[in-house]
Amino acid sequence: MNFGIFTAVTDDQLRPALLGNAIEERGFESLFVAEHTHIPVRRETRHPDVGDIPREYYRNLDPFVSLTAAATATTRLRLGTAIALVVQRDPILLAKEAASLDLISDGRFELGAGAGWLREEMRNHGTDPATRVALLRERLGAVKTLWTQERAEFHGRFVDFDPVFQWPKPVQRPHPPVWIGGWGSTTFHRIVADSDGWLAPAIPVGELATGVENLAKIADGAGAATPSVIATLLDPDEAAIESVAALGVHRVLFGMLSVTDADTTLRDLDRLSALVQRVAL
Repeated sequence: MNFGIFTAVTDDQLRPALLGNAIEERGFESLFVAEHTHIPVRRETRHPDVGDIPREYYRNLDPFVSLTAAATATTRLRLGTAIALVVQRDPILLAKEAASLDLISDGRFELGAGAGWLREEMRNHGTDPATRVALLRERLGAVKTLWTQERAEFHGRFVDFDPVFQWPKPVQRPHPPVWIGGWGSTTFHRIVADSDGWLAPAIPVGELATGVENLAKIADGAGAATPSVIATLLDPDEAAIESVAALGVHRVLFGMLSVTDADTTLRDLDRLSALVQRVAL
């Protein structure tokens, strides 16, 4: 099992190149970063878990810029989005950004993708919340087509383009891993059909265990291999890590979402690194 860091890189946090280097130096396997393009001031939608929206949601840097900076300062660290709001991104630009990052990092990029939950934010991008899941699936399909075909074309309800050339292609073949975030049976069906695995939200370990079991059942019913799972822990301790490890997950991400200065970031990384070492002994 691998251990990584999940954070929202903000303008008042440790810069992403220094952050990536610090994470790699402490033996972590990956860095995953969050995305919000903006937060509307007037809104009715509230975060499903935390209520009002914390400041790091609207102070975060563009994830592809952050991860590119981290890529130039590291050599082994896996670099991912958790999650990229695909329904707010043009698929042709997303394919190029992601493939460029995969090239710059020598094949270390992973795309965590989702439809999002903040309806006012997606509406500002011209996305209808009612059709965001269908839009997500089409845009992911178009991105994979652009990644893998020399003359790429796609014809769907929301995405439609005739044959095009686009380079670079990703270093990883057939393409970087694609993880779908979310929760529930409809999400699990999409994970089995459209992705390499589940990027689970920060939920209690018991709920995660139920999700892992249900995902395996859906995959078995579809005649597919059980997808890999990334777990997210916001307040990890040894017992939680051991419980998650027993589920056979591919990776655990430790959430660091309320960090506002470099010294606090480094202290938290040291604490989490020591925790991993204790569990590994």
